[in-house]
Amino acid sequence: MNSALLTSCYIVVIVCLTASLIREYIRDLMMMQQNSYRNERYMRWLRTSGDTTSYTRLTGLIVALLCLISFSSVTWAMILMGIFSIGNFAYLTGRKYKKPLVWTKRATRIFVTMVLLSVLIEAAVAGFTIAFRSAFDLWFNCAVAAMLLYCASHIVIMCAIWLLGPVERSINKKFYNEAEAILRGKPDLTVIGVTGSYGKTSTKHYLERILSEKYDVLMTPGSFNTTLGVIRTVREMMKPYTEVFICEMGAKQLNDIKEICDLVHPEIGIVTAVGPQHLESFKTIENVQKTKFELVDSLPSDGLAVVNNDFPYIANRKVDNVDCVRYGVGNHTGTQYVASDIVYDSTGTEFTVKGGGHELRLHTQLVGECNVSNLVAAVIVALYLEVPEDKIKYAVEKIEQVEHRLNMKRTPGGLTIIDDAYNSNPTGSAMALDVLKAMKSGKRIIITPGMIELGEKQFELNEEFGKKIAGSVDVAIVVGEYNREAIVKGIRSVTGNQVELIEAPSFTAAQQILVGMAKAGDTVLYENDLPDTFK
Repeated sequence: MNSALLTSCYIVVIVCLTASLIREYIRDLMMMQQNSYRNERYMRWLRTSGDTTSYTRLTGLIVALLCLISFSSVTWAMILMGIFSIGNFAYLTGRKYKKPLVWTKRATRIFVTMVLLSVLIEAAVAGFTIAFRSAFDLWFNCAVAAMLLYCASHIVIMCAIWLLGPVERSINKKFYNEAEAILRGKPDLTVIGVTGSYGKTSTKHYLERILSEKYDVLMTPGSFNTTLGVIRTVREMMKPYTEVFICEMGAKQLNDIKEICDLVHPEIGIVTAVGPQHLESFKTIENVQKTKFELVDSLPSDGLAVVNNDFPYIANRKVDNVDCVRYGVGNHTGTQYVASDIVYDSTGTEFTVKGGGHELRLHTQLVGECNVSNLVAAVIVALYLEVPEDKIKYAVEKIEQVEHRLNMKRTPGGLTIIDDAYNSNPTGSAMALDVLKAMKSGKRIIITPGMIELGEKQFELNEEFGKKIAGSVDVAIVVGEYNREAIVKGIRSVTGNQVELIEAPSFTAAQQILVGMAKAGDTVLYENDLPDTFK
């Protein structure tokens, strides 16, 4: 083979390796985005996911080492690397993700930095080779460098995050100041903070619908519950005529909520739950409690705290810096507002809210005790802000189910679907199973990968979840590997249970199983849907 043709072939291999590397960088960036662009969370995901030792990455490392050590023929080594890169590119291109990469400006900056780092490394390799070796060695060395960059792509993206740290902090500070100025310019704005281990997003939606009967309301959209999400909401969506701002506040570590409160200065705060969520980062339930109550601690003396006494770590938390209204569905001890006489039927739920001199009989399309609890919190705030009772009743009647949060619907084929796929937790999953258990026609089927981010209680709580499943369903389809052992152990520990237990490697496989068994009249509960960062 003449020199020109050989060089052309080597260039083709380099192009294939580059395409494969870029595909991997995009996947790494997607996972980093799902870990909030935080290296410590990304490293924790790497430790639990085994991504650093995946089959493709180990194969890439073996190919690179073989090319360096065993091959006397550069041509055959280049062919081997070319075959790997083509196969890896096809594999990554064909993969489907539940939460694909969103090309934000920040994501673009990180990707460009990763590419520039790779170019610098390749340029250094090329410069060294040109100085000391032949032209063919140049293509070979650059190809091996690309293979090694693929194997070390996790390091490349973490270096990019570290290098961009000062830039991101400067940009975020500018945006923070802009949002702060907007809020300062609205002294009559009523700010309501909503937080909790779970239930905060639903409560936010319900409150927005009720308060909209009297006020012009803005709420943080979707899961914009971080400081940056709140800043973006204020900068892009706040209008001169906005009267009420409902701010969802999420947290994965101490001071996350305080940081948001220092920006928006809430006058009313709702704490929906304190439970074993995000224990992987919080470590203890006491830390969860402390963080959630950062909202209450930030309220002014003339403000209002609305807290859910159904949770022990709310009921036992003293509040003396602000007026505090406690509510409950299961626990009426020490509560000022209670939900009672709860009745479920085919149209939804009917219940009574009593407290503060009010007694409202309400009907909602929503089902589940957790939704009733969230509605009570919203009703308390609406009454405090003097929304007329008839408007509250009308709004509660019209509230639509929040997607993926105990959302019930019927398919044309006669199946009833209970969609509780978002952010499953021990309390919510138990309530969802209670709703499923109440279904009397057809088979009751659950499809679930279990619950995550429960720290040291991960196995224990998923085993308890399995025990609850055993007494509530006819068919359990356990998805994936992450919690399989715990859930299966829990189901099998219940003596005499009649559950048909099926294990599925993925949601796609679970759907195929469901199609083959489900009939009209059956009810299917989707309980949680793990992100791409979990198997």
